[in-house]
Amino acid sequence: MNARRTDFAGGEAAGVEALMAAIGVQAREAAAQLANAPAKAKDAALRAAAAELRRRESQILAANADDVSAMQAAGATAASIDRGTLTASRIEGIAQALETVAALTDPVGSVMAEWERPNGLKIQRVRTPLGVVGVIFESRPNVTADAGALCLKAGNAVILRGGSDTHRSSAAIHACLTAGLRSARLPEQAIQLVPTTDRAAVGAMLRGLDGAIDVIVPRGGKGLVARVQEEARVPVFAHLEGVCHVYVHGAADLEMAKNIVVNAKMRRTGICGAAETLLVDRACAASHLRPILAALQEAGCAIRGDDAARAVLPGVEPAAEDDWYAEYLDAIIAVRVVDGLDEAVRHISSYGSHHTDAIVTEDQSAAERFLAEIDSAIVLHNASTQFADGGEFGMGAEIGIATGRMHARGPVGVEQLTSFKYRVFGSGQTRP
Repeated sequence: MNARRTDFAGGEAAGVEALMAAIGVQAREAAAQLANAPAKAKDAALRAAAAELRRRESQILAANADDVSAMQAAGATAASIDRGTLTASRIEGIAQALETVAALTDPVGSVMAEWERPNGLKIQRVRTPLGVVGVIFESRPNVTADAGALCLKAGNAVILRGGSDTHRSSAAIHACLTAGLRSARLPEQAIQLVPTTDRAAVGAMLRGLDGAIDVIVPRGGKGLVARVQEEARVPVFAHLEGVCHVYVHGAADLEMAKNIVVNAKMRRTGICGAAETLLVDRACAASHLRPILAALQEAGCAIRGDDAARAVLPGVEPAAEDDWYAEYLDAIIAVRVVDGLDEAVRHISSYGSHHTDAIVTEDQSAAERFLAEIDSAIVLHNASTQFADGGEFGMGAEIGIATGRMHARGPVGVEQLTSFKYRVFGSGQTRP
């Protein structure tokens, strides 16, 4: 369907509204069918989609090459281009993620808790699908598959609105998902990709499509997430920024600290789990600071530091106040020397985004305090912040990482895409 036609009453804008309303109706109907779909059918659809991804690899790569070329011509940042680029290995990774999700235990209908009351009533809390999930994302075409797979596994229909920069790539991946649904005799409308890049489609989704959408998940930059959080009339699973920290405690092993810091910053600089600020304890600064900063420089990272950091290594630029809040998504890191664990916690609490923060230390009590006192969705001890990923958590994939405190927090995987209901079994009881 061409969403830019003007044969709807009211012209082009009305055309987009009518298109989105129809998508919402179809998604709600599909959700009703999926809610009780057999686990075997859902898993078969995912495995078939994975096989289709591998079969259509050349077509997907060709579509992605067109997207990347257009992004480069438009002057997109290196981080955006990296997020939008597909390779043969990345396509294989997407296919494997679909198979991993298929292998997960189906959450729908699982009993979360059960108990019996003194009057003989037996009560169960049971997982149920959310219904229809709307996912609005930028750049990352793999989100098409990850979100589609997770929503399907959890018994939800999903409406995907990808970014215009990778629309061709997302459409090519979506075709594989549709083929999988068709082969498993599940409704193809269970996973729908909005076929227009018109921004009016986003507004329609944020308004809920006349009650069709139960929750919105944004996946993209600060501008997109802020708009979604401000305008959405349905619940939102989201994080606004990923200002992630690595704190090198006074009892940190130097070689471990170097490896973790370089990986946390430089493995992939454009992901939300990339470290943006390094805190080094003054107790180990004399031995640890210069080697760690030198390792970062050698890896190609620009450093913006406080006076202590600038004093140990040439080429460190002065850090401004804004640097402590910055989500660079680039090969840049802010560095500060802190006076112990208390100051590290205060810094992270003041400047962090409650996404992912790590401590490197051999002191177990210090690690336990850090893990307890840092109020972030993900906290790590002696591990890179780049592990902030649903796939790395054994969830198969993720729709995104939520930093709020309601319902879902951290990687949003299959279980986080369910709600629950209570089933009560009696034997004739009446309430006095």
